Amino acid sequence: MDINILRQIAVVLGAVAFLAVCWWAFSPKRKQRFEEDAKLPFADEELTSDKAAQTRETSTGDEVGKKQEQGQDK
Repeated sequence: MDINILRQIAVVLGAVAFLAVCWWAFSPKRKQRFEEDAKLPFADEELTSDKAAQTRETSTGDEVGKKQEQGQDK
């Protein structure tokens, strides 16, 4: 077996693997799941901003001043 035959086999296997991944990623069966997964970072961001807004509303000036003196408010 020549090295060029091994290289050709490797190229063919790589191309088949690439096409298989593309078929898997763009399959209509998986479209809804990928759309939901794409929205996950934004869902977490909404929850975080809601909690931060509630914390700001309940904290007093004295607590904020203490945090700033300690260097924790960044």
